Amino acid sequence: AQVVESGGGLVQTGGSLRLSCTASGLTFNQYTMAWFRQGPGKEREFVASHVHKDGSTYYADSVKGRFTISRDIAKNTVYLQMNNLRLEDTAVYYCNAISDYDNYWGQGTQVTVSS
Repeated sequence: AQVVESGGGLVQTGGSLRLSCTASGLTFNQYTMAWFRQGPGKEREFVASHVHKDGSTYYADSVKGRFTISRDIAKNTVYLQMNNLRLEDTAVYYCNAISDYDNYWGQGTQVTVSS
């Protein structure tokens, strides 16, 4: 099983990007899907999650109101819509698929926000 991120890139402050994470080899609707990020010189931190059991979503305080996580079960894909991007959002963004038994990480996608 694996998860693969895409959609990163270079964007100016105030701009938007949509990240995608496509899962394969696992039963997608049995996994909570989450996004984490790791900025330069920083530890990896939680960004957002979408719980498979009830569809609940959770966000880090730093992204609330700007980022939206969503899931397309038909496409085995989770998205992270990022609006009003800030310099401090610059990071490698990682997708994580979590179940009661295992979890999978993607290789990450770089998001760079410039002024």
